[in-house]
Amino acid sequence: MQVRIFRTPVHLPTLALTVALGAAGAGVAKLLHLPLPMLLGPLLAVAGAALSGWKPMGYLVQFPMKLRNCFVPVVGVAIGGSFTPAIVAQAVEWWPSLLAIALFIPAAHLASFRTVRATGLIDPVTAFFGTAPGGLIDTVQMGEEKGADVPMLTMLQFLRLIVTIVTVPVFFSVMTGHAVGSAGGASLSRGPLTLAELPWLIGAGLAGALIGARLKMPGAMVTGPLAISAAVHLAGFVQGSPPQWMVNVTQVVIGTGLGVRFAGMELRRFWLAIRLAALSTGVSMTLAVVMAFALHGFVAEPAAAVFLAFAPGGLTEMSLIALSLQMSIVYVTAHHALRIILAVAVARALSGRLAR
Repeated sequence: MQVRIFRTPVHLPTLALTVALGAAGAGVAKLLHLPLPMLLGPLLAVAGAALSGWKPMGYLVQFPMKLRNCFVPVVGVAIGGSFTPAIVAQAVEWWPSLLAIALFIPAAHLASFRTVRATGLIDPVTAFFGTAPGGLIDTVQMGEEKGADVPMLTMLQFLRLIVTIVTVPVFFSVMTGHAVGSAGGASLSRGPLTLAELPWLIGAGLAGALIGARLKMPGAMVTGPLAISAAVHLAGFVQGSPPQWMVNVTQVVIGTGLGVRFAGMELRRFWLAIRLAALSTGVSMTLAVVMAFALHGFVAEPAAAVFLAFAPGGLTEMSLIALSLQMSIVYVTAHHALRIILAVAVARALSGRLAR
């Protein structure tokens, strides 16, 4: 039974099975006390099915990106609930790390590029755009214009997100000695939500997503709702935030949507891409650790929060990790929004020299 969801053809039974597989992955991950189980469990379960070529109904696992985007504003609305006058006042102390990230982006990009190129396994154009620490869609488009190997470039950028999403929670679990995220008992809800407040939060999500897309904000589906949610919370119209179950559902959807992206990948090319992505991401993560220990004393934030702010993951996924860790959520999100802008700007500025 085929239907169209946001103009995307979808086999409805396969979609239902994919969602069920993602939910089962979340349940198993939680039973095993894995870090960030509601995100990593679905990601690993669905990615495994996609890479194996599993077609129980004649179709690979599927989950439309536009359907996934309907859930992403929940993350922005939840982060907006963390805004308080005290946090806004504290933001002026973040200027050293905001300035440092402007230096970190070109340094991490060039160091990762040189490291990947040293392997001699892919061409320089693909290596350059594939090692940009942010802006997946923009860097793939720029790389295509310059003649990159687009499938490999897309895999490198996507696997950068996956490697970061998987390793960061594991890193924190090792450091703290227990599972982080919902498996560790962390609550993402900022307070009880009343029926009267519900229209405000729904409006913040819808209006924020539309305004963010119109203004072409980085990570618009998160940053737009975040801005509107922050405004209504600071104005005192709302005290509560999206309930825990809603944030959990959003994590399962995002993890499932990420896992589906592996469908149709050639295994030989996948293993090459994941080795190169791990190499590139390892360079960026090492530099992020250095920045964390160098800067945390200047910004009144723990080193772990600074590390998370500089880690080369996606804005939505890193914001979810910050929410799960209940760690300087506004600080981390602000830095990742700036990281995306700078990563795209640096890649565009240096691409001319690469072509020459």
